[in-house]
Amino acid sequence: MTSLGARKMIDATTIRDLFSQLAAPAESSRRQAAQMLFDLGRALSRDAIERWQQDPEFRSLLINYQDSPRATVGIAISSELFASIRIANGAPNLANVPPDQDAIEFELHFSRIQVERKESSNPPVRLDILTTQTPGGEGAIAKFLGRFGEGIQQVEYEVTDVDRATKILSEKFAQQAIYPATRPGADGARVNFFLVSTTGGKKILIELVEPAT
Repeated sequence: MTSLGARKMIDATTIRDLFSQLAAPAESSRRQAAQMLFDLGRALSRDAIERWQQDPEFRSLLINYQDSPRATVGIAISSELFASIRIANGAPNLANVPPDQDAIEFELHFSRIQVERKESSNPPVRLDILTTQTPGGEGAIAKFLGRFGEGIQQVEYEVTDVDRATKILSEKFAQQAIYPATRPGADGARVNFFLVSTTGGKKILIELVEPAT
């Protein structure tokens, strides 16, 4: 597997295999799988984020890694696989999620595999591993798993002011947020969500995240 493969269409079976590889004993296998999932998530959200960046003010609100918006790809998986991935990666700390929200989560960070010199400026790989607190329940992650099964659930982009970014998207792009007001996110962040169409006619959930200061 290489990051180049993530630029092509990946079927659901292959994605599930990549999720399993995140729990592989070999760190190299985990990193390759993480990079493919990260690249795929960014590709799904690229049309929307590039369109929004045409507005200079919105672009100025994005937190960048070098020349690219800093992104984290969120994947929703079963509780069993969640536990396996966490153990295989050294038991990262769980995020502090507001108690009323249906999520248990932790982040995985990997350095990018350098296939070509030009990729050295690409952002490092960041995944948010998510599962439900209540399997079969009414929370967002449980509903996603019940409807779609394990998959890429969202792509996060960090901003310095989520309220202002949300207003820009509403006023200039007619892109309405999922929630009428910014809500608390993990680890003290402030967030809102936007369901956008991809080039292939599918939908991807984009989360704008204002990190805690």
